[in-house]
Amino acid sequence: MNHDAYADDDIREILNRVKTIAMVGASPVNVRPSYFAFKYLAGRGYDMIPVNPAHRGKSLLGIPFAASLAEIGRPIDMVDIFRSPEHVLPLVEEALALSPRPQVIWMQLGVRNDKAAALAEAAGLKVVMNRCPKIEYGRLSAEISWLGVNSGVLNSKRAAPPIKGMQLSLGAASRRKTDPL
Repeated sequence: MNHDAYADDDIREILNRVKTIAMVGASPVNVRPSYFAFKYLAGRGYDMIPVNPAHRGKSLLGIPFAASLAEIGRPIDMVDIFRSPEHVLPLVEEALALSPRPQVIWMQLGVRNDKAAALAEAAGLKVVMNRCPKIEYGRLSAEISWLGVNSGVLNSKRAAPPIKGMQLSLGAASRRKTDPL
């Protein structure tokens, strides 16, 4: 597969098919990109599982952290990796040891590991690198407004500039199984 460009249909098919996502490197700190992505995807109906051994005993949006993929103890469809490229190969090896195996390995923006991708693809998994499922979902569903978030409000007035310290809400709309992206 060409990992320099992905067809929209391929990304859409992945996001429509997966239901359970283990986010490795998730953070309970509400200013971290992994927190925003986790919250957004959970709000779209995905069954999210935070994975981070540094946060064992804590929870993210009421969901307890798992220390590893193996600790999850139930099937997952996609592993979303928020770790630097040198940590990806061991995570892919851990994912391949799961039974059943996940269907997709997704590496976040800035994360690319061709050796790990080749290993996962040889085992029959789909791989996406250097992309964010939150951004791709928003882009393909037309939820991204000029601010980059879905305000949930249709309005013909130009938005005022953001106020210093303003925190935007990602909304809580849920994704129905029949909704196409």
